[in-house]
Amino acid sequence: MYLRLIHLTKVFPGRGREGEVTAVDDVNIDIEKGEFLTLLGPSGCGKTTTLRLIAGFEFPTSGQIILDGEVINHIPPNQREMAMVFQSYALFPHLSVYENVAYGLKVKGLSRQEIRERVARVLALVNLEGMENRAPNQLSGGQQQRVALARALVMEPKVLLLDEPLSNLDAKLREQMRAELRRIQQTLGITAVYVTHDQVEAMTLSDRIVVMNRGRIEQIGTPQDIYRRPASAFVADFIGRTNFLTGQVTGLTDGVAVLDVWGQSLRVPLPLHPLQVGDRVKLVVRPEFIRMEEEDGRYQGVIRRSSYLGSHVEYEVEVEGQVIIAVDYDPRRTTVHEEGRTVGIDLLEDCLYILPEKSGESND
Repeated sequence: MYLRLIHLTKVFPGRGREGEVTAVDDVNIDIEKGEFLTLLGPSGCGKTTTLRLIAGFEFPTSGQIILDGEVINHIPPNQREMAMVFQSYALFPHLSVYENVAYGLKVKGLSRQEIRERVARVLALVNLEGMENRAPNQLSGGQQQRVALARALVMEPKVLLLDEPLSNLDAKLREQMRAELRRIQQTLGITAVYVTHDQVEAMTLSDRIVVMNRGRIEQIGTPQDIYRRPASAFVADFIGRTNFLTGQVTGLTDGVAVLDVWGQSLRVPLPLHPLQVGDRVKLVVRPEFIRMEEEDGRYQGVIRRSSYLGSHVEYEVEVEGQVIIAVDYDPRRTTVHEEGRTVGIDLLEDCLYILPEKSGESND
């Protein structure tokens, strides 16, 4: 592996020097060369501290950080062959775009010719040709973000670190920059570690996602794994929207668990963890896994709230005393079910996922 975090732990003194706070708790991650890995979680989960440990802005209490076979725990940030893109961009306001991007190369003592070539190459990569002489205050937020990215990339780091770099952009520009950032990372084949609390960013950018909670890793996996096969109720609830239904295992056969849910039998794919007949379980049901019928269905539900959102309609439906969220993406449907209406409810059994009944809940 190219970048390894082995039993990485960071403990800070508590407020008023009383007690201790474990911000990063025995974190183990193996990152491949050229991989885009995202640290995802709510505020205070340890993701930014982990990134700062990788960068060298904090030193670990215990554990190791290994880059390309070398332990770098005590190497200062400027010698780690890494570059950071910050949330605030941190551009020099008195320097031009060219001077901002060239600054690190000048500090390294490169020749003027090599600096010109490398700056020109990276500005072309981030689509900023022709803006070399502009000041930062003459740029849009998206352009400033590109300058900050160019300044990091021009150093040709082994690892690119990004600390919520898109959070200051508006929604449409953020979406555009996500696509640009992924394009640049794949074009260069650079290893990237990205921190965000935004699930959409994590899902669209990442080769793998590390979901963190209270300083520990809840799950590491591809976006598909994290969404479709969450390791805990916390992960299921944090990534996207989720309904949790309670059921009991009544049979196990041919890769399928038969569950009793609200008095009806469901055939659900077996999860990764072991199950036994009689186990009480928690069923992960995404809103899009629910189908509403005009009349008949496996269950009967009553519409309690409806929201028309253009591309889809979102419903709160009461079934057997529990209110669940369902979405209807059918573009042919031109009417919205009225509140108080009784509808049939079916669940897409092959999409459902089973968790242990006592799987940890979200504390976000």
